[in-house]
Amino acid sequence: MTDTHAQKHAVTVGGERLSIADVVRVARHGAQIELSPTALDSVRATRGTIEGLASDTVPHYGVSTGFGALATRHIPADLRAQLQRSLVRSHAAGAGPEVEREVVRALMLLRINTLATGRTGVRGETLETYVAILNAGITPVVHEYGSLGCSGDLAPLSHCALALMGEGLVRDLDGEVMEAGDALSAAGITPVELAEKEGLALINGTDGMLGMLCLAITDLRQLVTTADIAAAMSVEGLMGSDDVFAADLQALRPQPGQARSAENMRKVLSDSPIRESHRDAESDTRVQDAYSLRCAPQVAGGVRDTIDHAARVAEWELASAIDNPVVTLDGRVQSNGNFHGAPVAYVLDFLSIVAADLASISERRTDRFLDKARNHGLPPFLADDPGVDSGLMIAQYTQAAMVSEMKRLANPASVDSIPSSAMQEDHVSMGWSAARKLRRSVDALTRVLAIELVAASRGIQLRAPLQPAPASGSVIAALAEVGNVAPGPDRFLAPDLEAAYEAVLDGTVVTAAEKITGRLN
Repeated sequence: MTDTHAQKHAVTVGGERLSIADVVRVARHGAQIELSPTALDSVRATRGTIEGLASDTVPHYGVSTGFGALATRHIPADLRAQLQRSLVRSHAAGAGPEVEREVVRALMLLRINTLATGRTGVRGETLETYVAILNAGITPVVHEYGSLGCSGDLAPLSHCALALMGEGLVRDLDGEVMEAGDALSAAGITPVELAEKEGLALINGTDGMLGMLCLAITDLRQLVTTADIAAAMSVEGLMGSDDVFAADLQALRPQPGQARSAENMRKVLSDSPIRESHRDAESDTRVQDAYSLRCAPQVAGGVRDTIDHAARVAEWELASAIDNPVVTLDGRVQSNGNFHGAPVAYVLDFLSIVAADLASISERRTDRFLDKARNHGLPPFLADDPGVDSGLMIAQYTQAAMVSEMKRLANPASVDSIPSSAMQEDHVSMGWSAARKLRRSVDALTRVLAIELVAASRGIQLRAPLQPAPASGSVIAALAEVGNVAPGPDRFLAPDLEAAYEAVLDGTVVTAAEKITGRLN
């Protein structure tokens, strides 16, 4: 998804809290990061606390003990550097396909953000090395499986920590896979020799699931606006009514997202000759439209309000310092459970649910265009010569397949829990899994909306000589620049659907509508 603001200005870490937009700028658009002037001072101060415990004969978790179910073993001083190396190496146990670059960059940024709070006890040079690696565009190879969303996103974060040690595989700025040591050397970065507590501090957080949440929120905000545009165009093309979107009707049910979506739809439908052609009762005897048209603001509005709730959770998490044990403000080194990903996992699952429902209502509008019994005078399947041509028949099949998959992806991951670490970690969030399936759902929603836009564009054009609303016309023209959305004989359809998908993905559709409507919600 696009971000219309400048991407290359550095994001400051360790001062004011990061925003969702900051995460996207670094993760997706390659913005550099810099530490705030006070961050290193705070980090060095709390490092002194950890070093003071290193010689203590009393065991301290993460400093002089094993980990998880092995925390009962006291580790002698001469083995503690090995303890940290062994922790990272053993926990870098991911499997499966490689995770996307933007996800890994988000994860790295968010771990840096926690380290910069000074609550984890790492050394300043370790933090500075992490920053240097991210700014050099070096991205550790992280795998699909390995996090249970509790005790942090352990395997994903460990693969990143391994790169700090100069070990494992990474991708350089050009995307080439190479040994981490070679990539660091080429960038002039010296690998880190981990000291007490540092291995644990590098891997113990909700950073992967939180990073994916921030990316999904950004994408879904654009997609729900796109859904309003598509719905309005479908109402227009299906000779529906915009009366139900009136502001006074929305005010009777003061759900904030619903009002915003209805306003978008009113703007897109404004000054539509197609709509005006059947505004009086004599030319339109229908009492009311089908739910997929009439209730579009209610569904999209509920999606909007869910996104806003998820954003609040993300913002709270962005303000957090998650580690175990943590160095408190009064200097205690205290065990805690803040690494548990439940709050993030719940909203990740919630977003998968609303994304599936937004796709479902979009697919229903598309299907309505294709059925001659319900499309108010359009040819079957919007075909040029029905029977010889199949029109958009199978495009709806493709939509239906994706919507069905999204319904399966909406099954919550956060209700599952598999005990681990010899029952020491006996309840986990599965937040990473919730985030991974949400990414697939967001991509599918993008494609479903693109197909609705293709159907609506063709349907509107088949209403000629009636002309569409100016905003609809602008969207149709933008889609026509990248693909073919005009009626006509059957053609190879997949490239046109892919072009529409790209136009949704990069914000072309929203931009085209806003050229006429002004800023949409």
